[in-house]
Amino acid sequence: MECTKMGVPLEGFGDKVRETAAEGMVLLKNEKQMFPLTKEDHVAIFGRCQINYYKSGTGSGGAVHTAYTTNLVEGLRRYKEISLNEELVQIYENWVKENPFDDGGGVWAGEPWYQKEMPVSEEMARKAGETSNKAIVVIGRTAGEDQDNAPVEGSYLLTKEERQLIETVAGCFEKTAVVLNVSNIIDMSWLETIQNKAHVCSVLYTWQGGIEAGNASADVLTGAVTPSGKLPDTIAYDIADYPSTENFGDEERNYYAEDIYVGYRYFETFAPEKVQFPFGFGLSYTEFQTQVTRAKVQGEGKEAVAVIEACVTNTGAVYSGKEVVQVYYEAPQGKLGQPVRQLAAFQKTGLLAPGESQKLTFTIKACQLASYDDSGVTGYKNAYVLEEGTYGFYVGTDVRNAGQVLFAEGKGLKIPSCVVVQSLQEVLVPAEAFQRLRPGRLSEQGIYEKTEEDVPLQSVSLKARIAENLPEEMEITGDRGITFSMVQEEKTSLEAFVAQFTKEELARIVRGEGMCNPMVTPGTASAFGGTAPSLYRYGIPAACTADGPSGIRMDSGLQATQMPIGTMLAASWNPEMMEELYEWEGKELLRNQIDTLLGPGMNIHRNPLNGRNFEYFSEDPYLTGTCAAAAVRGIGKTGAAATIKHFACNNQEKGRTTADSVVSQRALREIYLKGFEMAVKEGKARSLMTSYNPLNGHWTASNYDLCTTVLRGEWGYEGIVMTDWWAKMNDPVEGGKGDMKNTAAMVRAQNDLYMVVGNGGSEENIYEDNTLEALESGNLTVGELQRCAMNICRFILESPVAKRPLKTPEELEKEAGSFAFVPVKLIPEKEETMRLSIEHTGRYKFFVKLRSGLSQQAQSSCNLLLNGKPVATVQTNGTGNEWNLIKLENIDLEPGDYQAALQDVKAGMEIAWVEVCR
Repeated sequence: MECTKMGVPLEGFGDKVRETAAEGMVLLKNEKQMFPLTKEDHVAIFGRCQINYYKSGTGSGGAVHTAYTTNLVEGLRRYKEISLNEELVQIYENWVKENPFDDGGGVWAGEPWYQKEMPVSEEMARKAGETSNKAIVVIGRTAGEDQDNAPVEGSYLLTKEERQLIETVAGCFEKTAVVLNVSNIIDMSWLETIQNKAHVCSVLYTWQGGIEAGNASADVLTGAVTPSGKLPDTIAYDIADYPSTENFGDEERNYYAEDIYVGYRYFETFAPEKVQFPFGFGLSYTEFQTQVTRAKVQGEGKEAVAVIEACVTNTGAVYSGKEVVQVYYEAPQGKLGQPVRQLAAFQKTGLLAPGESQKLTFTIKACQLASYDDSGVTGYKNAYVLEEGTYGFYVGTDVRNAGQVLFAEGKGLKIPSCVVVQSLQEVLVPAEAFQRLRPGRLSEQGIYEKTEEDVPLQSVSLKARIAENLPEEMEITGDRGITFSMVQEEKTSLEAFVAQFTKEELARIVRGEGMCNPMVTPGTASAFGGTAPSLYRYGIPAACTADGPSGIRMDSGLQATQMPIGTMLAASWNPEMMEELYEWEGKELLRNQIDTLLGPGMNIHRNPLNGRNFEYFSEDPYLTGTCAAAAVRGIGKTGAAATIKHFACNNQEKGRTTADSVVSQRALREIYLKGFEMAVKEGKARSLMTSYNPLNGHWTASNYDLCTTVLRGEWGYEGIVMTDWWAKMNDPVEGGKGDMKNTAAMVRAQNDLYMVVGNGGSEENIYEDNTLEALESGNLTVGELQRCAMNICRFILESPVAKRPLKTPEELEKEAGSFAFVPVKLIPEKEETMRLSIEHTGRYKFFVKLRSGLSQQAQSSCNLLLNGKPVATVQTNGTGNEWNLIKLENIDLEPGDYQAALQDVKAGMEIAWVEVCR
């Protein structure tokens, strides 16, 4: 693994992170000239998170080893003209030393949502007010994989101590701001009920901005950057106001009874009075005027196009800034029923100086406005249709203030009669009855009453569909001397190459290995392709994957750049900037010899309590798809790939491997799959990860209609599909119980890769999967395995790994050397055994006996040190407390004496011994 800059963060990347993070901060309130801070201000900062400033959430989406981080105090100190109350800062710094950050013992999903807060008496606040004229209270929250948020204090709600802190400070300062250093939106109702609320002049969501979080926050607070972020989610007054809350969190089954009415689609249609801050809302330090200058409809019917031109002017006198113009549409209620607002387009201006204007043009095709009829009520079942009527458009800077656009032709785009935009086929339909929400009578107040209707149920035979679409089987030729490089050089076809694989080799290539596989970059998530010796001999290299959406996770301790969380990126409403950011990420992937990043995450924010919302973008599918496509394009420019995930409906962490998401076909197509479709069609995604959960009774990792009928058949996807790590599968036709060993079901669905088996386990089938057994019984065909092998090899051919030198088996053997060595066991509990004497230069094998009592998807890791230097990473998921034997990297050692030690990266495993042998 020769790479002089591997583990060295990319120079200049941090500057791009800082710029992007500042762009995503959302100002919800700003009165009495609280912000920006000026040289006349003397600022007192309260709250421990001014020092323990969160850069990301937890789990695979946040575990990036960084060279540095920045907190809010450090960021503000860089602005020499800003005076901080250093006496108060010192009090906090001393208190934090005595009350260190609680990381939950470093255990997977063990970190608490919030941190203990320093008590602040009225006397202390009043003393700070003697020298300071403004106060900032910093509230911090984290969230992460394997644990959802909850409507309790310290999670979605403020703690009593936090509320008291705000009240105490606001009682002593007439100008108080609250900075929310959070991963997800949190309850904001306190803003209406808190004591001294008139003194809470400003509220700013700074989210979690990666390594430059503190500096970027200071940029916005000081006015070096004018805030231009907009909410990617609706903030309601109460968690119970969200329609999904009633059906969220069950570990067995969750009915998506709210159907397409997610987020603002629900609130604007049924309950506008329950909205505290609307979708798309965000303030600036300056004022803007947005005026529609021209609106026309070109063409007719489904070929029609609405063209809207708008002029944005910075009408302020002091600050430059950016504005986001949002276009929403209202479809006729028709027979299907519709939300009263749906996002159709948006653009962000450039930086406009006071008095400066910019013209924006929006072109919206009629076909973008189509709705899916899954019941046949329009007369066109399983088709996208435009129902008869006028489609109105609304332009503004959030969903609530958007005003109706008047066209030269009338109030919108007219469809004279119901027209089919695209005829499809029934897919992913629930098999059990439930009812879904739809609009009823329109009240005098302009609000629709809530009614329900039965959800259409499955009527097609999956068995017949699969049988009719089985791929042709290529005759197995055996080894004809065709190598991977010959396919690269176009000397032969990929088909001829794959036709050489025996049944056993075909079964091996669909097994990824990990985590921390020795054939790829140390500490990464997996290796796939040529991991088995029998495949490597064909010249297939081992491709490398790495977590996660916010930066490269390398549990070996190698360092990388942490980007802002997904929600913050979506809040920027700036896909062009996102694309640039992810191009930087792609370059860092190349530096670390990683072929695909396991991100972006792009599940819909169905409910604010989902623990991984921070990895994802928004409650809106169009904003989600636009952001994801930008990320995919950015990484793709470098030759590396983004792996979009989790496909699909992974909308909660509690019971994430068991909870069946029961969803109508219409809601799937219009809400939960739409972003993925955009990432595939517009972003040209070529790597995708399925989710842990069942979807309408079928685990997504073995869901035929999801992975084949829709993804590949309807969308034209040609890349690879992989499971999430240690996923379950069930029968693609009958459903039933999920099982990690059912890789035959995975292959039949055309999910190409099982992630992951233990390192070295793909050759010997150490997880005892049923692929070969299914071939023998006729439940799987050779052609289906060959199809997956083709997908995998095609991806590798187009990836950076194909350009890296591949060592021959002879070279590897020569490097290993040939001499005798008596195996040595290093036992951590016996210090005297942790010494190793080496007489000969050579390559040594390391095996570890370990166990973990954590959950199956929980991850633990530690580094093996020799003379204080990390040489290998030990990683495991939960083993049910059963002892497992895993293979580490083969390590080159020089003659000498070595002191061995283990260094925790993520606690949770017990190691019995480490064996060193030849």
